[in-house]
Amino acid sequence: MNQKLTISVVLFLLLVIIDQYIKYGFVFLKYGFESDCISLVLAYNYGVAFSMLEFLKEYLKFIQLALIVAIFVYLYFNKEVFLKYYIPISMLLAGGLSNILDRFTYGAVVDYVYWHCGFDFAIFNFADVIIDISIVLILYMQYKQYKEDKKRV
Repeated sequence: MNQKLTISVVLFLLLVIIDQYIKYGFVFLKYGFESDCISLVLAYNYGVAFSMLEFLKEYLKFIQLALIVAIFVYLYFNKEVFLKYYIPISMLLAGGLSNILDRFTYGAVVDYVYWHCGFDFAIFNFADVIIDISIVLILYMQYKQYKEDKKRV
């Protein structure tokens, strides 16, 4: 348990620091890049994915914070879930809390990756990618467990 918790905390802190450093660069150091398919440009997202729930602007950070607290409470009472999924959970929480930190720091989530090759796609950031990868990992681990359980029957 202690080793997994240590790995989880280190991974969490590393991902939050990387994400916040990149966002700092776009906000204050004016990072940017333009190409035919992808642009790295500063944008503020006042909603959630695809700017949904933008009308909740000021309240959204507190709603999201409450959800993160609920996840911590759930994991406290279900330690076996944490022990099984500690890597993707750390990634999920790092991405989520880093985006929430943006809301408190900048008033919105700092986005900067804009895909526009063949079709326009939503603008996103590193934390969003971390969250997506964590979900894929959880689904893959669940599928793998399902296959193993099916073999035993």
